[in-house]
Amino acid sequence: MSHTIIMTGATRGFGRVAVEHILAGSPQARLVLLARGSAGDELASDLSRRGRSVTSIPADLLSLDSVRAAADEVGRRIDEGELPPLRGLVSNAGLLFTNDVTENPDGFEATFAVNVLANHVLIRRLQDRFESPSRIVITVSDAHFGDFRHNKGMMPGPSWKDPALLARISAFPKAETVTAGGIAYSTSKLAAIYLIHEYARRLPRGVDILGYNPGFVPGTGLNRDAGAAVQFVMRTIMPLMALTPLASTQQEAGRHFADVVLGLTPASSGSYVDRTREIRSSAESYDLDREQRLWTAVEDLTRPFTS
Repeated sequence: MSHTIIMTGATRGFGRVAVEHILAGSPQARLVLLARGSAGDELASDLSRRGRSVTSIPADLLSLDSVRAAADEVGRRIDEGELPPLRGLVSNAGLLFTNDVTENPDGFEATFAVNVLANHVLIRRLQDRFESPSRIVITVSDAHFGDFRHNKGMMPGPSWKDPALLARISAFPKAETVTAGGIAYSTSKLAAIYLIHEYARRLPRGVDILGYNPGFVPGTGLNRDAGAAVQFVMRTIMPLMALTPLASTQQEAGRHFADVVLGLTPASSGSYVDRTREIRSSAESYDLDREQRLWTAVEDLTRPFTS
């Protein structure tokens, strides 16, 4: 039966690999790409020429106004019959900034805006249009563990604070530094897991939501807004780690990602999937009080874009 799957972060990295596997595994799906600039249109045109059912809607996830407009356009097309029923949302886009002082147009810290608030706006604007069974998959990260076993010293661990502070710049010491940017990133991924737990309690029956951790995947473009030195390391040195058990190739991560989206990897709503299997996320990521406080804060922060 024909259905719609929405996807962010589909134009590069393992997200681009996942697109091919999703379309091959679910040929009846109509894939809607949300992307900034011309990248979405170019990918949709390429896939359509190959007989795939793909369309693109412009969306800049740094702008919550843009996210709201994209979600509303999807809703309009579904309501008017241009798109089949909505059965999936794949939120793969994410950013890592090399500081904690970058604001989005709405005045929020940019990492938190993209990795947390944009997803919330998408889900809240579209939640009434999901038909059962549906699956929402949000890309998370083992950076949220904050230990050497998972991060190999490459990323500082999260530092939880009042969500109202996390949503603004300079939440962490020495906010202009790369370390502060890394803390903002790992903390945003912890926040995403908290919200996944809360969504699982609140979404309608038959609408499942889970987090997918691809592991360390060199060359994804996550650091595309970083400086030249960081870009050089990520482009030339880090890919060598894909030859070790410490990392996944883009092909591996994309294939595993698609399996989660298509339901081929068994996972319950609210769960954390590490590459190919459901496991428990960090001990810190199970905290009902934080989950509920974060939900309330995010609801308040995004109200102008969700109501």
